[in-house]
Amino acid sequence: MMLPADVVILVCLVYVLILFAVAFAGDRRARKDQGGWLSSPLVYTLSISIYCTSWTFFGAVGSAARNGLEFVTIYLGPTIVFVGWWIFLRKLVTIGRIHHTTSIADLISARFGKNPALGALVTVVALVATAPYIALQLKALTASYQVITFHAGAVTAANIPLAPDYSTAFWVAAGLCVFSIIFGVRNIDVNERHQGVVAAIALEAVVKLVALLVVGIWVVSSVGDLPAGAFAHAPVSLLDPEGTFGTRWVTLCFLAGAAVICLPRQFQVTVVENSSESQLRTASWLFPAYLFLICLFVVPIALAGLGRLPSGSNPDLFVLTLPLSAGQDTIAMLAFLGGFSSATSMVIVSSIALSTMISNHIVMPLALRFSLVPEASAQMMRSFILGARRASIVFIILLGFLYFRLSGTSEALAAIGLISFCGVAQFLPSLVGGLYWRRATERGAIAGIAAGFAVWLYALFLPSFGDSFVMSATMIREGPWGLEWLRPHGLFGLDRFDSLVHAVIWSMLANITLFVGVSLATEPTPLARYQSRLFVDVFRRQTEGEFSVIRRIARVAELRQIADRVLGASEALALFPGGTARDPNAIASDDLISQVEHRLGASVGAATARALVSSVVTSESISVDELKRLADETEQIRAYSAELERNSRQLEAAAAELTRANARLREIDMQKDDFLSQVSHEVRTPMTSIRSFSDILLSNPDLPAGDMDRYLRIIQNESLRLTRLLDGILDLNRMENGVMGWDGRPFDPEAALDRAMESCEALAKAAHVAMKRRARASKVVVDGDEDRLAQVFINLISNAIRYNTSASPLVTVTTAVRKGAYEARISDNGPGIPEGERDRIFAKFARGPMPRQVGAGLGLAISRQIVDRFGGTLELASPGGGGAEFVLTIPLHTNPAAKRPS
Repeated sequence: MMLPADVVILVCLVYVLILFAVAFAGDRRARKDQGGWLSSPLVYTLSISIYCTSWTFFGAVGSAARNGLEFVTIYLGPTIVFVGWWIFLRKLVTIGRIHHTTSIADLISARFGKNPALGALVTVVALVATAPYIALQLKALTASYQVITFHAGAVTAANIPLAPDYSTAFWVAAGLCVFSIIFGVRNIDVNERHQGVVAAIALEAVVKLVALLVVGIWVVSSVGDLPAGAFAHAPVSLLDPEGTFGTRWVTLCFLAGAAVICLPRQFQVTVVENSSESQLRTASWLFPAYLFLICLFVVPIALAGLGRLPSGSNPDLFVLTLPLSAGQDTIAMLAFLGGFSSATSMVIVSSIALSTMISNHIVMPLALRFSLVPEASAQMMRSFILGARRASIVFIILLGFLYFRLSGTSEALAAIGLISFCGVAQFLPSLVGGLYWRRATERGAIAGIAAGFAVWLYALFLPSFGDSFVMSATMIREGPWGLEWLRPHGLFGLDRFDSLVHAVIWSMLANITLFVGVSLATEPTPLARYQSRLFVDVFRRQTEGEFSVIRRIARVAELRQIADRVLGASEALALFPGGTARDPNAIASDDLISQVEHRLGASVGAATARALVSSVVTSESISVDELKRLADETEQIRAYSAELERNSRQLEAAAAELTRANARLREIDMQKDDFLSQVSHEVRTPMTSIRSFSDILLSNPDLPAGDMDRYLRIIQNESLRLTRLLDGILDLNRMENGVMGWDGRPFDPEAALDRAMESCEALAKAAHVAMKRRARASKVVVDGDEDRLAQVFINLISNAIRYNTSASPLVTVTTAVRKGAYEARISDNGPGIPEGERDRIFAKFARGPMPRQVGAGLGLAISRQIVDRFGGTLELASPGGGGAEFVLTIPLHTNPAAKRPS
């Protein structure tokens, strides 16, 4: 079966006329009444469902047929955001409503001091990242048109021409340009909201939902081998989805959650078109419910397509080809209209949002810089802005068409969409950080977004063109100039993930690292600091009221001229008091200047509005008094300290007291660090043995039973010793102060030494260091604590291993009885300890002068303290052959008749 092309075109034209009528009626009603059903939570939620494009309508089924349950992530990410991250969305839409935000570029730019370079950067990133998504819609529209107008055999991919119908795609793109221009760019006050377009988008949301539900219900009720029989043709990932829930699953959930916030069209309908918090409250549960209904029949349709359609059929078009193959022309036409609605609504809203961004953050700043803005009349100024936005719409859709033309047709719909998701995700760190972190700076935001965008371009976007003039197949496969570590899909040797996950990891890592690092290394401008307070504390600011922080001087007449040119004479007149408006020399108040800039921002964006107002401002300063009222506690301390240094000699006594308090705090902080360092050193020694032998057991599952039992015993002994160490930390601290010791008992020091060497065995093997035991004392008994002595031996031996950089490293242990004392010598053939370091090697926090600085420098100090408690000595000898040698002596047991411990 097939549908004649003229019938399909006629139905589409009628449908478009209906959309025109709805948009026109919505605009007329909005001019009469800003409230009503057009501002209802239901219409608002349906407009947010523009998230469900042709990727969702067609591509979700294709994704399920190819990759099983992976398609669920595209719905799960937005659901998590709207249900679990509602607090962030509430803050976002509140800021957008208060500051008359026109786009995501406008909001980010305004947060970081109305920085024009940042707004332009966000615009460029959004434009490039949206191009693949627009291409996806054109691809879906042309492919579905080809299928529905071909003969019955065209339901298989093999019978569809390999070359896409670019002429059809071009005319579809042209039609989308016309609709977007007529209803999206009628005036320059983008914050008036496009209620007519929103009404049309809401209608399209209903159409695509009904279409997909009808196809799903028909499939379930009419296809006889569902559900059991169809599973015979299901992909492995659908029958056994355990392998689906991995790194890629988490990455896709993250990208989908980021996209529902950061896509320009989603920001447009969620933030710019929002008029009340009640709309968002309803959307927080209704939008996830809509997503659930959209994906309800995805799996049954995919299973039916795999089971009933010929091998080689395109899974992305199962929604359309299934009813066509069964002769259900009406259902097929409805499915085609659903896909048509999904694609057109996305392109229209995206082009409107992006045209605003291009006009406000690229065209207008350049026009102002090079004096290209017409000044003859307000009408010419407004026509210039409208013309820029209309030309931008044509450019945006043409860019999407060019991507479709150049990228080829090999990619599935879902793969193309994910490229855009990864691109716009680069806004998320600056967006979230800007709303919650006062310390974030405009330089950090620029560095982060630019770095993430560059990595995304190189690792994902450019390779999507395949073997082309942009990036050759050889370069993609082997890296530029044969450098494999620069391969786009395997940067720095990370090739264990697929190309999408790889690009997300590196781009977000570069983005977040530079955003945080540069923000910490730079100071925000005064205006950015003020804006951060307005954004971060938006709800507190609403209760506290406005503060006049920025002091500016401008003549009312010049300010009025700018308002006339952008807003029109009638609207501008309402901003100015009658008396001052007629006085050519009147000076505008701070409130009036801020009000005009605020109102201009709703038309040309915050950055451009600031540039326009700054052109007539003769003086600008920041009020220190008001900044102190707005600053948080840290900012207040900093501001008061600056004033004390400049003007407050009478407060020198208080400053001195503050200095003493700070010195005391530093002293307490040092004591705390000393204590924590000592604790960590004490715990690290047994943990080293436990970890080393655990690694051996895990990496060698076929070890002989004897070795395995031996290693397990060592782990157990060290674990017990670790427990005893933790219990004795406070006792050790008291011992250091000379108020507490331990109960000495006779024991064999050789047993403690054997334990220490056994514990260090794994460390020595890992470092390729040989340990040799030479002369050995026999039948020796000393008084003290065996665990403490083992701790000293472990410290000395492990130091000898770690600091030995000899080509053939060797650690030698020798024991003997000399002059009524037990003596142990631990030596190595390493570089030794320089003469200048020998006097301080036993001091706290002192470490050997080696490139590999290990430990906290407490080991030898603690060891000497323990040996002192034994009544012995721990010294550094001077061996003639180089290296280092430590000599430990402990008095023998005082009762010769005592039985030597076993």
